[in-house]
Amino acid sequence: MGLLKRRSVITIIGVSVFLVEQPGAVQPAWAQSGGQAVAFIKSTSDQLVAIVNSSDPPERKRRQLQLVVDSTVDLDDLGRFCLGRFWRIATAEQQAQYMGLFKDLLVIKIAGHLGEYRGVRVTMGVARASADTEIVVTMIDRPKIPPYQVDWVVGTSGGRPKIVDLLSGGTSLRLTQSADFTAYLARHQYNVQALLMAMDRQVAQNP
Repeated sequence: MGLLKRRSVITIIGVSVFLVEQPGAVQPAWAQSGGQAVAFIKSTSDQLVAIVNSSDPPERKRRQLQLVVDSTVDLDDLGRFCLGRFWRIATAEQQAQYMGLFKDLLVIKIAGHLGEYRGVRVTMGVARASADTEIVVTMIDRPKIPPYQVDWVVGTSGGRPKIVDLLSGGTSLRLTQSADFTAYLARHQYNVQALLMAMDRQVAQNP
C-alpha cells in the first residue's frame, strides 16, 4: 500500500486540494478576514487550477506543480511533523534522504490525480487567526461532485506565508499522514531505514 495515500497530505498538502477525499458539502463559518493569507491562497489556488485545466503534457504539468509546491508549502516543517518523534532518532543522513523522498512523493501523488480535477474551481472565503497561523476557508467545486470545504492552514511566523496543513471534513491531513507513517514504522520494528526504502521504491515506480 502506498505510504502517501490519496487521503494524505503530504499533502500536505497540499497544495493538496488534489489529495483530499470527497466529504459532504460543508457550510463555511466565516470569521475576520486575514488579507495576506487570503491573497496568498488565492494566488496558489489560481496556479493549481491553471495547471489542472491546461492542455500541457503530464511531464510539463508535473514540473509546474513542483515549482508551486516548492514555493508555497513549508515542506521542511511538514516533513518533520509527519515523521514525528522518529525524526529525532534518524541519523543526519537519513533525515536528508527522507526529506528528498518526501518532497518527491508529494509531487508524484498530487500529479497522479490531476486528471480527476479537470474543471475544478476554487471559491475563496476569508481567514480566521489561530495561534501563529491563519486558516483560509475555500469551497472546492468539481464536475459532478457536490461542493465541499477545504481549509488551508497558512503559517505566518516565518516572514513569508507558507501552507502547513489542510483541513477537510474535520480532519487534519498532516495528522493523518503522520499516523500513516507511525503505523508503517510500528509494523517494521520502528526501523526508519525500512520506511526510507519503501519511500524510495515508490519514487522509483514513478520516474
